[in-house]
Amino acid sequence: MNQELLKKNFENHGFKTAFFATGKEAADYLMGRIQGHKVSVGGSMTVKEMGLFELLREKNEMVWHWDVPGRDTLMNARTADVYITSANGVSETGELVNIDGTGNRVSQTLYGPEKTYFIVGNNKIRADLAGAMDRAKNVAAPKNAKRLNSATPCAVKGDRCYNCSSPGRICRSTVIMERPSNGMEVEIVFVDEPLGY
Repeated sequence: MNQELLKKNFENHGFKTAFFATGKEAADYLMGRIQGHKVSVGGSMTVKEMGLFELLREKNEMVWHWDVPGRDTLMNARTADVYITSANGVSETGELVNIDGTGNRVSQTLYGPEKTYFIVGNNKIRADLAGAMDRAKNVAAPKNAKRLNSATPCAVKGDRCYNCSSPGRICRSTVIMERPSNGMEVEIVFVDEPLGY
């Protein structure tokens, strides 16, 4: 992971950055910074692998549709003041790429919370935007479709995006975040180990 390049490009784009060698160090950092808040979490294997939901629950009101499924939870998540998620692809040139099926995750990163944290393992990083888009479509999306038991070619074959029109398609919205939205503070927590899809 080229920390100097990532820091330069993302901070030039208005993001805050933090760098850690391990997920444990990143979790400790977040636990120290997030206390006494209403926190919602996007669908994120990174957050799950880190055990972050359970750790933050000790000192925060936590909202996660993986914990309590349903539309009511998704609607409640909209009123959180802190949002935590990951990205499907990240470019060294300073862009975040996310693909979403319901839209709850991408919408929260664009508008709403006072502070958003993206936790990014080194497996998500590519040299440029084209590489980050390719990773989101052909690595992250098939793995997520398979995890969700979607009846899509990418879930069945597990190798790449087929740009299908299946009813179970999870690739419905693709967002490229080049800069934080006006009025939002976005911090990218980079972890120098593989995390999530």
